[in-house]
Amino acid sequence: MPSEFRLVRTVEFSETDMAGIMHFSNFFRWMEACEAGFYRSLDLPLISFVPGNVVGWPRVSASCSYKQPLRFNDTVEVRLLIKELRTRAVVFLFQFRKMDAAGQVRPAVVAQGEIAAVCVTADAAGKMVAQPIPAAVRAKLEPAPASAYTA
Repeated sequence: MPSEFRLVRTVEFSETDMAGIMHFSNFFRWMEACEAGFYRSLDLPLISFVPGNVVGWPRVSASCSYKQPLRFNDTVEVRLLIKELRTRAVVFLFQFRKMDAAGQVRPAVVAQGEIAAVCVTADAAGKMVAQPIPAAVRAKLEPAPASAYTA
């Protein structure tokens, strides 16, 4: 059962401000791209519209702390870790690290984010209702060991 996933991206010009620094909002876009890649790697839908089995993952909290800027053309590893697996929610931790010209990940975390997402379904009126994470999904997830947060 996986507890982490990695995505490599390059900062595009359109993601930067006039100083060539990645705009803070793009960190959240990259976290969601990493999460979507994680679900794809497990052959799980991020959202399912199957009638009678609608499942989605709305966010109940999201944050990001920035330690160093990312700049145009920086290559970055985004690392997703499952911080918590609750009955109805998953809490993801995201670590951003620059990569050097040889493709090696530098040790310093330049930004760190967190997203808590609740598993929901649609009731008869189409309203979102929190539900336990389906067994087939839960079987493919596990929290990362505490030691992984510093690696």
